[in-house]
Amino acid sequence: MAHHAPETDYNAHGEAVHGKPNVKPILKALLWIVGITAFEFVLAFAMDAGTLRNSIFIILTIFKAFFIVAEFMHLRHETKGLIWTIMVPMALLIWLLVALISEGSFVGESVFNAYK
Repeated sequence: MAHHAPETDYNAHGEAVHGKPNVKPILKALLWIVGITAFEFVLAFAMDAGTLRNSIFIILTIFKAFFIVAEFMHLRHETKGLIWTIMVPMALLIWLLVALISEGSFVGESVFNAYK
């Protein structure tokens, strides 16, 4: 009987990679996502619909997106230039969402009061 050595994985530089995969950060991110989702679920039933609840949902969804992108899409381990390339447009998108929510609620209240 021939004894075969286990197959070895190699990284991008051709070096052998040994060791156990580190799943602790992945589980930590997953628990954060589950916790935030549970909190959103409680808020959905505890608060009345309105701009405040929608703003809280948007903020919590951005936090969940951070955990997904950072850990599951491995952005946390990338170079700073790539991180800034993704985060600057994201910050502008957040600013746009805040502006649209505040302007939308103002226009909605104005129209509602005009036809009251």
